[in-house]
Amino acid sequence: MDSDKHITVRFYRSPSGNEPVRDWLKSLPSREKLTLGTDIKTVEFGWPVGLPVCRSLGDGLWEVRSRLNKRIGRVIFYISDGTMWLLHGFIKKQQKTPAADLDIARKRKKEIQKVLGKGK
Repeated sequence: MDSDKHITVRFYRSPSGNEPVRDWLKSLPSREKLTLGTDIKTVEFGWPVGLPVCRSLGDGLWEVRSRLNKRIGRVIFYISDGTMWLLHGFIKKQQKTPAADLDIARKRKKEIQKVLGKGK
């Protein structure tokens, strides 16, 4: 069943054991969870994927772009050794991805790289 996957999806886990992206996804209405889950799965099974589903944010970060019911959801991720690490999820309220959201994703990416022994 997993043989068609191009990459494996994993959630960022904080040092205290929380999975903020998983928690955020669980907090969304069912229809929005389904939309985001489907878009993440598109990346998982079709990587590399471009617009409209996926876009590079630079520095090795990418975003899953989901049109939800009257709003826009984003999940920022990066890929390392065949694993798609879901770093940060949010509802987009402006044209440009807010610096604070990018900073959260960058910080979490560095934490994962440190744990995996790939930090710069």
